Amino acid sequence: MAAMAERYLREHVAVRCKPSTAVQYRLAIERHILPTLGDLPVSSVEPGHVADMQYRLGDRPAAANLAVATLSRIIERAADWGAAPDGGNPCRFARKYRTRRHERFLTEVEFRRLGKALDSLESEGRMTAHAAAAIRLLVLTGCRRNEILTLRWEDVRPEAAELRLRDSKTGPRTVPLSPAAAGVLASLPRVAGNPWVFPGGKPGAHLSGIFRQWCRARARAGLNDVRIHDLRHSFASRALALGESLPMIARLLGHARVQTTARYAHLTRDSVREAAARVAEEIGEDIFDPAEPDPAPPPEPGGDASADDAVRTSAARIAAHIGTDILPPGFLARNTI
Repeated sequence: MAAMAERYLREHVAVRCKPSTAVQYRLAIERHILPTLGDLPVSSVEPGHVADMQYRLGDRPAAANLAVATLSRIIERAADWGAAPDGGNPCRFARKYRTRRHERFLTEVEFRRLGKALDSLESEGRMTAHAAAAIRLLVLTGCRRNEILTLRWEDVRPEAAELRLRDSKTGPRTVPLSPAAAGVLASLPRVAGNPWVFPGGKPGAHLSGIFRQWCRARARAGLNDVRIHDLRHSFASRALALGESLPMIARLLGHARVQTTARYAHLTRDSVREAAARVAEEIGEDIFDPAEPDPAPPPEPGGDASADDAVRTSAARIAAHIGTDILPPGFLARNTI
């Protein structure tokens, strides 16, 4: 198993997987698979061995599920290479542990507290302008952390109102550049000879992480239970509150499948209930007190906007709504790109 796992990492993971995914597979192999199964022949691994490994990780359900899934892939690949019998994968009997999905969405009040925290920390010199801008962009775009930290200036296209992401989790994609996000980028100084929007400490490198700065900001804002990735969830939550559909949010977040966005369906139900209450209240004012004169008929709608225009419009609307909370007063008036 040890030799097969190393071959799997070398010939499959290193070639087909992203670096972050490769790290996860290697850790699962080195920490959980090899200590218990590394000395066994691949063909000798039985369901009991898999169950024993899974049981040992019972207090860490996510780690157990990843270990079993990784082992299953190694054995499947071994069968393709002729080193294990076809159809004899012992992991097929293992059932995943249930994991508790972390869901945390910032409210408007919390967005304002975060915005004030970023502004004060930056003015006090306790947070760099680039770190503060990176967090603001995460809030305003719904992008993943590494999508922002690995952004190059040549990928910022203000004339097209978009960002070109070369290597997102789901492959290359474009992100609509709203006026609020464009203002954040316009506020950043460029480092000569460094192509990255968020330069790191070493010459020519990009910022590798903002965890410490984020911990400082969330502590100042009183949001100690909020993770960086929750900013992405909060973008989706605000989009739903503004009436955006799940397919539109899937495009904005860069989800390859709408099913991935379906995790926010319960928020849709909440938004529908709130919308129904608002509509009923509005109609109730008319049906129970019909004293007002009839309004003028609305103008005829124009032609449908293109799909890309619709995405840009939605992104700008969401970012503008969040920007009033997260950005300092007068920020956009001072920064244009």
